[in-house]
Amino acid sequence: MPFEDRQKAFEDKYAHDTELQFKVGARRNKLLGLWAAEQMGMHGDAAAQYARSVVESDFEQAGDEDVFRKVAGDLKAKKVDVSDHRLRKRMEELLQEARKQLMNE
Repeated sequence: MPFEDRQKAFEDKYAHDTELQFKVGARRNKLLGLWAAEQMGMHGDAAAQYARSVVESDFEQAGDEDVFRKVAGDLKAKKVDVSDHRLRKRMEELLQEARKQLMNE
């Protein structure tokens, strides 16, 4: 296989992996938003709208800290008792769930 073909294959794989990683993160944030909304007693359109706001919060900075801060702050504001450790664990669980969902689609 010529070098150019290998380079193109590598670039295509990188683009695909990057897109998949973005989709997994967005799906995780949506699932997290729906979970947090349930913890705060939201249902239906309110829960869906809150989940969208969690997805949008991820565009503030690289990494998960922006999402963590938003959800932790919202839960505390609603007096929902969820420790930082539990929230981070839930984020990790939902990341695995999001990955599994996308691989099965």
